[in-house]
Amino acid sequence: MSVQPVATPNASPRLVRSLTLTHAVLYGLGVTIGAGIYVLVGLAAGRSGMHAPLAFIGAALVMGFSAASFAELGTRMPVSASEAAYVHAAFRLDWLSLGVGLLVVATAIISAATISVGSAGYVAVFLPVPAPWIISGVVLAMGVVACLATVQSVTFAGIMTLIEVGGLVLIIVVGFSHGTGVVTRLPEIWPSAGDTTAWVGIAGTTLIAVFAFIGFEHLVNVAEEIREPSRTLPRALFLTLGLTALIYAVVVWIAVTAVPPEELARSSAPLALVFERLTGLPLVTMSAIAIVATLNGIIVHMIMIARVIYGLADQGNLPKALTRLNPVTHTPLLATAIGVAAILVLALAVPIAGLADLTARFTLVIFAIVNLALIRIKSRNEAPPPGIFICPRWVPFAGLVSSVLLLVIDLIV
Repeated sequence: MSVQPVATPNASPRLVRSLTLTHAVLYGLGVTIGAGIYVLVGLAAGRSGMHAPLAFIGAALVMGFSAASFAELGTRMPVSASEAAYVHAAFRLDWLSLGVGLLVVATAIISAATISVGSAGYVAVFLPVPAPWIISGVVLAMGVVACLATVQSVTFAGIMTLIEVGGLVLIIVVGFSHGTGVVTRLPEIWPSAGDTTAWVGIAGTTLIAVFAFIGFEHLVNVAEEIREPSRTLPRALFLTLGLTALIYAVVVWIAVTAVPPEELARSSAPLALVFERLTGLPLVTMSAIAIVATLNGIIVHMIMIARVIYGLADQGNLPKALTRLNPVTHTPLLATAIGVAAILVLALAVPIAGLADLTARFTLVIFAIVNLALIRIKSRNEAPPPGIFICPRWVPFAGLVSSVLLLVIDLIV
């Protein structure tokens, strides 16, 4: 299949539809599977013990409502700055559309800066230089990668995703090879129907596990560069969510069978403890994998930030200069440079420990607004465009309610 630019009425250069389903899924996994699982294993084990895998499956089901809403809206409007476009189509308010778009950008910048700072500790294991130098080098190097043609930068990120996921798969493989306990103890996952304490613990853990799935929604912001988005985007969203849930649930099960849940809960690096206990390999091995995971997280966020800035400009909410594409790479270099600069300044100059907690809350706000936008669009009873993914009318209501409840609980707990 030849790669064609997005069709438009004007003759200006456009982003190129070059990403396949494989590219999209690897991008989705890269932006979803992150450091969260390394921390949440211990927390989940402490709260739910042997039942912890159920919490991750439950969290994926909750996220599935919003994933379906993103799938329908993404196939209705396969454009960059997707959330802003959805809001504008639903409410016809330029200020709200711009506000949502900038909220998406701000959330991604905070997240990428947090990952950049976190990467310094892992890199310092191999390269003992001051953290500011490491952060600067990492951000600028990943910025160069983000400037490449999208198919190249996403392929690069995809290879890193395979390495990142490979570390988790290694834990799974070694876990299954250590005797039959992983299989024979499976009945312990499901608590008895009358065990109220266990079910309450699972429910509480599910609320925490939800945050380990945040990221899959960024796929809609590269929809303008996906081949056949009406077919590919929904598949990529659901595959990303399903594969992430499977990997998380199995890794958590391996962890609680390899190390007592109480010990996992006390560990500051629970997954590293599991890795060392199962493989006997030094922790430096996990540090190397963690470097790949953090660098990958920075790249995929940079790609997404640039596409949202480009999309907002293309929709008329930001200066048109930000829509200019490089004639060789067909990527928005100015938008990318702005994102890279913002990440670097935030990582070096602003204490981000408190800001990092805002990313999950901002994301839930965005989820609620997107679900509300789909409810508004569906309420008009207009004939949908042919060939798009359509979810039942109750789905965005479920997505809205779950997002608001999670946000409220997160704010009061």
